[in-house]
Amino acid sequence: MADLKLKDLRYLAALAATRHFGQAAAACFVSQPTLSAQLRKLEQYLGVQLVERHPRRVLLTEAGAAIAERARQIITTSDEIVRLARDWRDPLAGSLRVALLPTIGPYLLPRLLPTLRKALPRLELLLFEYQTTPMLARLHSGELDLGIIALPAPEPGFESLALYDEPFLLAVPERHRLAGRRQAQLSDLEDEALLLLEDGHCLRDQALAVCARSRVHEKQDFRATSLETLRQMVAAGAGVTLLPALACRGAYSGAAGMRVLNLVKPVPLRHIGAVWRPSSTRTAAIAAFCGQLARHAGSGRST
Repeated sequence: MADLKLKDLRYLAALAATRHFGQAAAACFVSQPTLSAQLRKLEQYLGVQLVERHPRRVLLTEAGAAIAERARQIITTSDEIVRLARDWRDPLAGSLRVALLPTIGPYLLPRLLPTLRKALPRLELLLFEYQTTPMLARLHSGELDLGIIALPAPEPGFESLALYDEPFLLAVPERHRLAGRRQAQLSDLEDEALLLLEDGHCLRDQALAVCARSRVHEKQDFRATSLETLRQMVAAGAGVTLLPALACRGAYSGAAGMRVLNLVKPVPLRHIGAVWRPSSTRTAAIAAFCGQLARHAGSGRST
C-alpha cells in the first residue's frame, strides 16, 4: 500500500476551504480532473468517503470534515518544517506573513515600507488587513506569522511585544464650536453626537471606553466601516469622532471640512503591539520587523 501523500491532503484541505472543485484545483495549481482523481484515490486508500459530489455543490462527509481538519494541521506542520530549515540558513530571508488592523495598516505602512525594504532586503513581506478576531484565528491556524493589533490581545496563547503608544485626537466639523481651539478635554464633548466604527473594530470599543468619562452619546443611526468614512461624516457635520494620531498625519493631515484637536492630559491612548504563536519558526524575522516598526512609528507616539 502506498504512503499517504502530502499533496493529496493539500487537495482535500483546499476543497474543504473552497467547497468548489474548480477553485480548489486553481488554489493547488492543478487541473480539476487531476484534483478530483487524486481525491478519489485518497478515499480508496483510506477506505471512507470524504466528499459528497452534487451537480452544483460540494459537501464533505463527517469523516471528510474531520480528516480535512487534521490535514490542515499536518500541512501547517510540514510548512513549518520547510520554513525552519530555510530560517536556519538565513533567518531574515523568505516570506513573512503580517496582518495589521484596518485602522493601522493604511497609515503606518506608507512610512514604514521604504525603510523596511532597505533594512531587510531579503525578507518578502506578505501583508494583510483583518480585524482582531479573524486575525487571531488565522494566526492560530498558521495562515499568518505576525499580527499588529491593539494590546492587550483578547485571547491567551500568543507571545506579544509592545511597540508604541498612539494618542487619540478629536475630529470636529470645521464650523463646530470647538474648531477654533488647539486642544480640548473630554468634558467639552458633553451632549455631542459621537460617530463610531461598526462592531468588530477594536477601535470602536476603545473610543467608547474613552468617552465613558463624559456625557457624549453615540449616534445610533450610523456605524462606519472605515476611518475614511468617519472622516467624511465629520466633515459633513454629522458629529464628532476620535481618530488615532497616525490617521491624522502626512497625507491625512488636511482633510477638508474638518479640524483635529489634541486632547489634554491625561491623553487617551491605544497601545499597539505585535502578537505571534509561541511555536513560530520566524522569531528572528519577527524581531527584525518589529524593531523597524517601533522605530518608525514615531509620529504616532505619545509625547
